[in-house]
Amino acid sequence: MPLNETFKPRAWTVSALCRAMADTLDAQFNPVTVRGELTGFSRAASGHCYFSLKDETGQIRCAMFRRAASLMDFAPRDGELVELRGRLGVYEARGELQLIVESMERAGQGAWFEQFVRLKAKLEAEGLFDAAHKRALPAQPRAIGVVTSLGAAAWHDVMTALQRRAPHIPVVLAPALVQGAGAAATLAQALQNIYALTAEDNPLCPPVDVVLLVRGGGSMEDLWSFNDEQLARVIAQSPVPLVCGVGHETDFTIADFVADVRAPTPTAAAEMAATDRGVSLEALSVLANRLGRGLLRQQDRQAQRLDAVAARLGLGLARQQERQQQSLNAIATRLSRPQALLGQHSQWLDRLASRLHSGVQAQLTGKSHQLERLNDRLGFKRGQQVPQRAQRLERAALRLASVDPRQVLQRGYAWLSDEGGQALTHAAQFQPGQAVRATLADGDVPLTVRP
Repeated sequence: MPLNETFKPRAWTVSALCRAMADTLDAQFNPVTVRGELTGFSRAASGHCYFSLKDETGQIRCAMFRRAASLMDFAPRDGELVELRGRLGVYEARGELQLIVESMERAGQGAWFEQFVRLKAKLEAEGLFDAAHKRALPAQPRAIGVVTSLGAAAWHDVMTALQRRAPHIPVVLAPALVQGAGAAATLAQALQNIYALTAEDNPLCPPVDVVLLVRGGGSMEDLWSFNDEQLARVIAQSPVPLVCGVGHETDFTIADFVADVRAPTPTAAAEMAATDRGVSLEALSVLANRLGRGLLRQQDRQAQRLDAVAARLGLGLARQQERQQQSLNAIATRLSRPQALLGQHSQWLDRLASRLHSGVQAQLTGKSHQLERLNDRLGFKRGQQVPQRAQRLERAALRLASVDPRQVLQRGYAWLSDEGGQALTHAAQFQPGQAVRATLADGDVPLTVRP
């Protein structure tokens, strides 16, 4: 036998080699726990799930059968970071390495989920989630504020929906980070910037009547900024209704619970905030038709009333003219009778005026004589009263001079008073060292009381 035939390697069948590889993997690795990002996730009609798990440089195909899939408490989606437990094997039909997944959970879900639950319970106890605080969205907002990343797909989705539904409504973007360190703080500041544009007297644009807080899908780590307590409190302070459209329909964050309205996606948030232009135009068309029909009916009714009035006016015009002529004739007859009475009254007034003139003249003469007699009497009385009044005045002057204090001071007396001008008339009013003023006939003298 040739030497090369002695060391000829064993020839494996394909299926035997696959089984051998599977046995080796099972002995060396299983059970195995692996962490990575989901991609290509799909669920078959049978209930089995097929997807790949990848990281920066590697990828492995996975299969999760219906029994294990039914035990999951969340809906997996592409891009989500998960942690899988299962067994490595070889899919013989294709000769591919695959991981048979027995359980799946979000990576880091344990600690983060506990933080989420604690914060949710705290804010719920404070009433931040109460339905009584939720406000309805305006039917026709004057402007819409959007808080998201400028380069995010969510911003493109929102603008596409708004341009399609309501291109006439202004949109204001407040850019912010939507994931990573410091994202929650930038989101809160962006919301504050939008709140400043809700005032009625804003000169930059019409008042913002609704705010959209949006972000596309991602893993729990990617969306964790929207579970920040300070951001939740800023959302609760919004002066206008706020719509939160973060992640996909199955994602829930603290921001969703605090917001007035939760939208399953950013596009849905935009659709909720703005009524479709076509719906508004259709409503306006219906109102215009109703108004037009109402105006026509009103015009017809007024035309009928005008015809009826015209008919009544034409029939009654002749009768009215006849009645007016009869009335004029009666008035002319009544006016002719007072002419005779006017002549009689004129003669009577002349006689009355003559009598009045003679009576007034006689009264004036009598009153003049009476006035002269009164004047004479008044002159006589005045001549008698003047000397009497002069004598009475002299006697009063003498009595006044007799009680004049200055006359008493001329006889050597003095008037004592304190510094305030109060008269001192008793010895008890004087104190040693007290300043006293003595008033004499020709002036004042300051004194001091000595003991």
